[in-house]
Amino acid sequence: MSTTAATGSEEQGGRAYYVTTPIYYVNDAPHLGHAYTTVAGDVLTRWHRQRGEKVWYLTGTDEHGQKIMRTAEANGVTPQEWADKLVDEAWRPLWEHLDIKNDDFIRTTEKRHTDRVQEFVQDLFDKDEIYKGGYEGPYCVGCEEYKLPGELLDGEGEFAGLKLCAIHKTPVEILKEENYFFKLSEYGPKLLAHYEANPGFIQPESARNEVVNFVKQGLQDLSISRSTFDWGVPVPWDEKHVIYVWIDALLNYATAVGYNENPQKFEETFPADVHLVGKDILRFHAIIWPAMLMAQGLPLPGKVAANGWLMVGGEKMSKLNLTGIKPQDLTSHFGVDAYRWYFLRAIAFGQDGSFSWEDFSARYTSELANDYGNLASRVAAMVGKYFGGTLSEGTSGGAAEQAVRDGLAKAVTEADRKIGEELDFQGGILAIFDFVKQVNGYITEQEPWKVAKDTSPEGQAALATILYTASESLRGVAVLLNPVMPETSQKLWDSLGADAALGALADQRVADAGTWGRLPAGTTVTKGAVLFPRLEEKQA
Repeated sequence: MSTTAATGSEEQGGRAYYVTTPIYYVNDAPHLGHAYTTVAGDVLTRWHRQRGEKVWYLTGTDEHGQKIMRTAEANGVTPQEWADKLVDEAWRPLWEHLDIKNDDFIRTTEKRHTDRVQEFVQDLFDKDEIYKGGYEGPYCVGCEEYKLPGELLDGEGEFAGLKLCAIHKTPVEILKEENYFFKLSEYGPKLLAHYEANPGFIQPESARNEVVNFVKQGLQDLSISRSTFDWGVPVPWDEKHVIYVWIDALLNYATAVGYNENPQKFEETFPADVHLVGKDILRFHAIIWPAMLMAQGLPLPGKVAANGWLMVGGEKMSKLNLTGIKPQDLTSHFGVDAYRWYFLRAIAFGQDGSFSWEDFSARYTSELANDYGNLASRVAAMVGKYFGGTLSEGTSGGAAEQAVRDGLAKAVTEADRKIGEELDFQGGILAIFDFVKQVNGYITEQEPWKVAKDTSPEGQAALATILYTASESLRGVAVLLNPVMPETSQKLWDSLGADAALGALADQRVADAGTWGRLPAGTTVTKGAVLFPRLEEKQA
């Protein structure tokens, strides 16, 4: 079940726009990096819902493997007890706190998943895609992956003489065990052909180039079982082995939407339109996963989009590097909506980005409190002061008003393309905030506080036009920013009296945001709570 209320996307017909996050390891509580990807997926799916599309948004947890087993042992509990605790006390509560509207939450220890994983792997075995062999090599437990020699670093200091994982900066272990292997090496040419025919399959381009170059060097067959521990899904034909955690994990994208269990659901949802992943797990999703699907004769996903790393002090954010920051550390100060906005606004999706408290504070004050929040407060206050809170019809518009209308239409077009199609969240948000700045400039130039002094019918008509133009602009902004900042957008929607006049904000469409004149005259505009309180006030 979803961690949140149902979205109603099942009630619509047609194929779903299907978006996934990685399923996250439950060896620890979530940090900013996990939340970054999950918020991005939430904004993307909310945007497509506002297009009127059927949507399915999946997230969940990866609960098998050596890493989880060792963490549980260190805490004196069973792996299942550890996973249950982390899911119930950390992962689900955080997604609820951040207002994530996922349609499903898959756990790899659920029977609906484990049974289907066994069936999938058994089918590959029966098709002679899997054979028995042995392997010895350097293994990173943190990555749950065998490493190639070129992927290792030479240790220094306390790790002198050892080989380290380049991602985790910890020594790898040399493992030797009997395994079952998937014939991954046979799929290199097919993968390269797919990349060539579908240049947008892997994004960004730098990630695509990395994967293409890796595959061109030649693929090795993939060990798909482990026999030195037992915390995993048993290999159905040989229960001395458990299925490699990454084979188990990748299959969640199929098992969660009805693979071998609900054919109609599977047909309407699979494959994913977008897999959102961290760049450190790109190869699993862009090489192993499509090869598995090819072997099974299943369709490939539309896009694998790799986001960059969040950096603090030049280090990838992680518990190991002592840079792990809880999202609640920030939401308690800035608020949930500002948190959702900041990371997508400040960091270009697909690139590494640095986080700092000072940068967040500066952007919050400049763009949210001053540009956006102050605009909403000023407009509501002037409608209240000059027209008793009733929005009057704007009838005397000219070139200045037309420029605002054109500006809103441009913001809608750009934001829809950038967010809905290109996954350029930063570009889409900037397009919307450029319009916010335009409306602020319009009010400054029109000086309604001076126009109000002209009590003639012409003067009052001009004043009504200025305030209607500003209010109608805010209506469009509320719709456009609803996927990013839903709580704040609802407050603005209520302040404009739009719910009574136009219906629920959740029912508004992206296309409608740019249709001028939807907010009717006679609407009651109220000055509600400040959308973005000054940080010193929040501190107090």
